[in-house]
Amino acid sequence: MNIILKNCKVLNKNVSTLYIKDGVFCDAFDDKDADRTVDLEGKTVIPGLVDMHCHLREPGYEYRETIATGTASAAKGGFTSVCPMPNTNPVCDNAAVVSGILKKAKDAGFARVYPIGAASKGLQGKELAEMGLMKEAGAVAISDDGKPIATAELLRKVLEYTSDFDLPVLNHCEEMTLADGAMNEGAVSTSIGIRGIPTAAEDIMIARDIIMAEYLGLPIHICHVSTKGGVRMIRDAKARGVKVTCETCPHYFTLTEDKCIDYDSNYKMNPPLRKEEDRLAIIEGLKDGTIDCIVTDHAPHHQDEKCVEFSLANNGIVGFETAFALGYTYLVKENIITLEKLIELMCYNPSRILKLGRGGLDIGDDADLAVVDIDNEFIFDKNTMLTKGRNTPYDGYKLYGEPVLTIMGGNITYEKLC
Repeated sequence: MNIILKNCKVLNKNVSTLYIKDGVFCDAFDDKDADRTVDLEGKTVIPGLVDMHCHLREPGYEYRETIATGTASAAKGGFTSVCPMPNTNPVCDNAAVVSGILKKAKDAGFARVYPIGAASKGLQGKELAEMGLMKEAGAVAISDDGKPIATAELLRKVLEYTSDFDLPVLNHCEEMTLADGAMNEGAVSTSIGIRGIPTAAEDIMIARDIIMAEYLGLPIHICHVSTKGGVRMIRDAKARGVKVTCETCPHYFTLTEDKCIDYDSNYKMNPPLRKEEDRLAIIEGLKDGTIDCIVTDHAPHHQDEKCVEFSLANNGIVGFETAFALGYTYLVKENIITLEKLIELMCYNPSRILKLGRGGLDIGDDADLAVVDIDNEFIFDKNTMLTKGRNTPYDGYKLYGEPVLTIMGGNITYEKLC
């Protein structure tokens, strides 16, 4: 499809018109040769967003989400590339599952899907998974997802083994012997009678991972950082030259543990929402470059898995369709970071860490982009989401930065222009 996008503001470019032909950005061509000409009325064009940490649930949990519904939701959020975690059923710990995910993603066509393979067989923390074969099949990273790589010995083996295949290692940092709880440990958890998880559970594992990465001289990526102590340790490690990168999620810079007071399970997640001092530390980490990426940790659940007692509810929220708007509203409009920095956090850095080669807006680059309305407020309505999940705490929020058009590889994958 040949597409002309007119009257737009293009991030970091002094142009107002973009031309797309055969799936890539190209030099200008005549209007009569366009299959579609879109007047963007001054809206902003950004590179297609890259989510390096999400859950598409397929295979095995299609009642929660499918690759088709998940990637459609991602497209609505401005994402053109997503990286699903391996906690599927069967677990994504072998080449066959990787290949199956890629085939389903190609059939769906809403986003580029880059599977993340398991570090250990069955996510059991005992035997190494088939990392080399998964890499050949298309896996772009290794992780045991919602479980930490179980022991320091296993982590060493994983880091050394993946270095032979140039596969990044992403680790969920949680000392499991301290993690038998449902929310952050503190005054709020005590007041409402919910068993808490201390920040020390996350900090201890972050410290372990930094020590091992420094000892081996090999890179490691820390998933969804939520604590003040974690930010401090990562900042210090980077200053020493340790090869550590990390990510956080929008809920850790927009929400705190106080939201759990009413036992609403849409505020139950892992890591749990922390204190205000942790939220402010996350924001400072985003501002000063300690935190490299913003990810969604998109985690759709069936309503029966959320509409239960707080302590029994599944962890996690959906995130594709709110992530950019939350970042723009709470970080850019508050003058904490620039729009360019937000795109670095949500596109360039995830692409760089996983070596995906995404984010280009130059002639010859794949035409992956999102058009966002940064000037007009909108009210987020969970009932209009394309994901199967409805587990979001942001229903009714007034936000800026709504994605209104997403193009992946020259194909329109989401459109709301009115």
